[in-house]
Amino acid sequence: MSIASKPAGVEFRNVSRRYGNTAAVDNVSFTIESGTLVTLLGPSGCGKTTTLRMIAGLEMASSGTILIGGKDVTRLPATDRNVTMVFQSYALFPHMSVADNVAYGLVVSGVRKRDAAAKAAEGLELVGLGGYGQRLPSELSGGQQQRVAVARALVLEPEVLLFDEPLSNLDAKLRRKMRDDIRELQQKLGLTSVYVTHDQEEALAVSDRIIVMNRSVIAQTGTPDELYRRPNSRFVADFIGGANLIDGELVGRSGGMATVALGRVTLSVPDPGLPAGGVLLAVRPNAIRLRTVSAGETGGDGIPVTVRKATYLGSHMEYGLVSEFGDLFVVDPNVATPVPAGASALATFTGDGIAAVAR
Repeated sequence: MSIASKPAGVEFRNVSRRYGNTAAVDNVSFTIESGTLVTLLGPSGCGKTTTLRMIAGLEMASSGTILIGGKDVTRLPATDRNVTMVFQSYALFPHMSVADNVAYGLVVSGVRKRDAAAKAAEGLELVGLGGYGQRLPSELSGGQQQRVAVARALVLEPEVLLFDEPLSNLDAKLRRKMRDDIRELQQKLGLTSVYVTHDQEEALAVSDRIIVMNRSVIAQTGTPDELYRRPNSRFVADFIGGANLIDGELVGRSGGMATVALGRVTLSVPDPGLPAGGVLLAVRPNAIRLRTVSAGETGGDGIPVTVRKATYLGSHMEYGLVSEFGDLFVVDPNVATPVPAGASALATFTGDGIAAVAR
């Protein structure tokens, strides 16, 4: 099946979308390379869905330029863009068979019914639903219905495939399965894909790159690893994966690393390029380890804490700690010798999962 044989890149140049005096998207620029999956990630109201709809042509830019495959499509309607979208609601016709749902877009665009049916069958095979063509959508599970929606989009052979919160209606276990399936299919076909979600874990799992949006602008762009390890702001540090935010002092730098003092403890972190003085340490929950302390121990290599809450979750422990730097949240893989609630302990820091950002 020739699906998206020529995937196209997407480029935004200083694009804004305004409703009266309100900017839903404000002077946004980015490039999505051909054949990659890029996620627009952010909280509700940040502008990510409006951005996706502008790629599709369902919203028109108030200013700026949108290019797909190097072609200016800024003023083209959705019908003149070779782009398809998989919606959150699936949008399947309940009275049509699965095969007819998949073939629908081809038929209305003028493809002969016989050819459309053949392509629909290929599309269903591609998403693992061969033999399901004669069923009604109501006879399928939520995950199967989502696969039908993906097949319906794929058979149109788009240059760009868009996903609008595609997994939000599924339970947690099925979301994990579907996100892996979508990623595998995207890589197999080499599709240029733009994916919208507010779920940080989902974005980290499926993306080549992530565009983090906040308050209508881009907060940071990077690979999942870059955003997790090197957030550039308090917002990104807290939004991507969650972080303990602790006040520290940048006291030195050498060889691309910075030394940050946290009370009596000094930590080496990637140099954030900030001036010496007060910074905010973003410490991932899995970058802290606990050990019990004996009476009178000061703990030169860590900070004294009190365990407020200890929760056993099978593969790891989750702790809520009270410290002189405020409350801390910790994920610790040591389930063999957990530290009980109410105990005094020492919190030490691993060499990874800690970044410094501006206060």
